[in-house]
Amino acid sequence: MTTLSRWSALGSSKAAAKRPPGPRGLPFFGEVFKPRGDAIGYLSSIAREYGDIVFVRFLGVPMCLINRPEYIESVLTTQHHNFEKSKDYRALRRVLGAGLLTSEGELWRRQRKLVQPAFYHDRVAAYAEVMVEYTERMLASWQDGQTRDVHEEMMRLTLDIVAKTLFDADVSREAEAVGSTLHLLMRRFMKQAGYAFLLPSAIPLPTTWEMLRAVRRLNKVIYGIIQKRRAGGRMSGDLLSALLRALDDEGIGMTDRQLQDEIMTLFLAGHETTATALSWTWLLLAQNPDVEEKLAVELQRVLGGRPPTAADLPRLPYTEMVLKESMRLYPPVWVIGRRASAPFQLGEYQLPARTNVLMLQFLMHRDPRYFPEPDRFAPERWREDDPRNMSLPRFAYFPFGGGPRVCIGAGFGMMEAVLLLATIAKKFKLNLVPDQTIEMLPSVTLRPKNGIRMTLNRR
Repeated sequence: MTTLSRWSALGSSKAAAKRPPGPRGLPFFGEVFKPRGDAIGYLSSIAREYGDIVFVRFLGVPMCLINRPEYIESVLTTQHHNFEKSKDYRALRRVLGAGLLTSEGELWRRQRKLVQPAFYHDRVAAYAEVMVEYTERMLASWQDGQTRDVHEEMMRLTLDIVAKTLFDADVSREAEAVGSTLHLLMRRFMKQAGYAFLLPSAIPLPTTWEMLRAVRRLNKVIYGIIQKRRAGGRMSGDLLSALLRALDDEGIGMTDRQLQDEIMTLFLAGHETTATALSWTWLLLAQNPDVEEKLAVELQRVLGGRPPTAADLPRLPYTEMVLKESMRLYPPVWVIGRRASAPFQLGEYQLPARTNVLMLQFLMHRDPRYFPEPDRFAPERWREDDPRNMSLPRFAYFPFGGGPRVCIGAGFGMMEAVLLLATIAKKFKLNLVPDQTIEMLPSVTLRPKNGIRMTLNRR
């Protein structure tokens, strides 16, 4: 090789290894002190300053923030074999175990195949009646002029619904135990995720006796339900029956531990995310009376005085658009993390193995390149014949994730949200109580920090 060729090869190697821009931070510590409890604010600021791909270190841990649809598609779809869940997911394993949200590799593939039939379209549609029935039961306790925290109301409602669809029984006491433990997890998650992100995987995460007691109590509740069902042998149309009947290619079903992990994952996904999406939807409707009026008109035209059914879903396009727009502005799952097993390429940049990649729905969904007037609540942007909607890049909007690990319960969650919104908005208009501060609390989901207090007005 000539001297010129050697220099050209060296130059090409350096170009290939070019690292993305990003803040340098302090020696050794990197940017560990910068977020200061405001993860969304910090990540938004470095995206604005450095662009679509940002490289940063926290105590030596490499992290890459990506904010471009094709980069996100590459990580979640094209190169998905090279990625596992990012280190912060370790904080969820104490409660969720090795369920679909946290498991990896062959275990995840086996569990996904076993769980998938429980979410086939016909089975999910059969739960519509339960969803509406439990919503009307809640509305029977609402009175005109009352003030209620809608986030608290939505959490209680979706908890009851997921308990019924999971166990086909009124297990309110057990559901409350699960709900209180998940609430504790939400409060502690960001601190636990920080520990998981920064500490080596071999070091156990610091915890509290309160968390340990809550997890033990939760294990006892779920194991009790599983053992009672196994002993009784009763099978029905609930999700637990589907999981108990599921067999892999070798005719082997799930162990009690695997069942518990999947049940806890379904509790979190089927309860927390839907309640959070609806809570922000009520806020946005109260802030945009023109949208609320259009929603009311559609519900009256389609439903009249009767409750909605699964058959009504195709006839409620505006109701669905309201929810899609709400999840654009306040995505219940606001961030997805992955960790690279080997070096990988994104655009012109080469990233090292063990890099943690963050993809923020909260940032991507508010990007003006893809969503004109990004801060405006405009459900009409989701009309099927809107050219902007038709040309939207695949991963400019991804509230349920994407790729092989897309949310398995996306159909269940969307149906539930549309039916609950239609059932409630048909009977009540919710007005925001003035002079309250509403803040986002980024945890496993994007919660309203102190709830949302609203006045109920019967139609």
